[in-house]
Amino acid sequence: MASENQPKTANTNDPKKRKRCYLPHNKAVKKKGPSPLRPGIQGFFITCDGGREHQASQEAINVIDTILEELIDGKDSKANITVLPEKPANKKIKFSYSDSSDNEEDVDENGAENQSEKVAEVLANNGSTLEENTDPAKKDDKLHEVGSGQVAGSCEEVDKQADDKSKENEEPIKKKQCSDTKKLESINHSAELSVDKLIEAELKELGDKSKRRFSKIDTGCNGVVFVLMRRRDGDPSPGELVQHMMESASATKKHMSRFLLRVLPVELSCYASEEEISRAIKPVIEQYFPVNAEAPIKFAVQYDARANSGIERMKIIDAVAKAVPEPHKVDLKNPEKTIIVQIVKTVCLIGVVEKYKELAKFNLRQLTS
Repeated sequence: MASENQPKTANTNDPKKRKRCYLPHNKAVKKKGPSPLRPGIQGFFITCDGGREHQASQEAINVIDTILEELIDGKDSKANITVLPEKPANKKIKFSYSDSSDNEEDVDENGAENQSEKVAEVLANNGSTLEENTDPAKKDDKLHEVGSGQVAGSCEEVDKQADDKSKENEEPIKKKQCSDTKKLESINHSAELSVDKLIEAELKELGDKSKRRFSKIDTGCNGVVFVLMRRRDGDPSPGELVQHMMESASATKKHMSRFLLRVLPVELSCYASEEEISRAIKPVIEQYFPVNAEAPIKFAVQYDARANSGIERMKIIDAVAKAVPEPHKVDLKNPEKTIIVQIVKTVCLIGVVEKYKELAKFNLRQLTS
């Protein structure tokens, strides 16, 4: 009885009960999900409510894609617009089948006298016709004057018109057959093939994640989303897209999203160190703060850090401000442009925006509320 009540010990020598510690195909298992945040990329830094990162990333891709289509369509329409004259030419157009405008000039010259004479003539004629219609004797005289030949001719014309109408109703209208049916069939076939090829190419791009224009990246922080942008020829920069988005939101007050809070452009990304930031920021500074500018530009630096407490805030701000050349000045109250510096773990994200304070610090929810 005592032996039956004792707990059974697990047999460690049994191979079936051992924990499987081997690798499939002798390779490490790849983790599913978006790739982590890394230096050397462009895109959009987006904040959202905590726990809504997945919904916010999908919504951000849709919103940015619509803004990109608006910008591209707007550029195409502006290029196709022809220059119209400021003052339209007031010219009198004469048609070949219309009478000349001499009668109108005569009316203008003679004035109301000619009009009164015409009215009097019309009234006189109408009076004579009314008298003839009212007198039965005059009607009988006119009927006797009409000859038998005229009556017969009118009857024949009426019969001919009736026969023509009956023929038209009886005989169906013959449709004209197209002589170039082969050409039309070939054109339609080629058009169908081209459309099928375009659809196949789009499906391949959607299936291949490396060819997608926008894709999400894992930041590893709560309430933060990053959307990667792979720019193509003719595509606007992330700064232009975000600027257009915020200006349209402030003008229309139309709700664009449900989960997005702040949307900031990222022109470059590098490792979060003073030397790396001062070296990588040079091309962006040359683009937005040229040395040969007509007037000096007032700027400010906006700094935020997440999951990184080892970097001093003022050192990074001084490194960014010193990279801007001398004609441009720092103005923290009314800056024309703002350099955005966002540090997430060990990666530094940098972008340049305009009207940062006027557009509610690029917060979509505040702009549309």
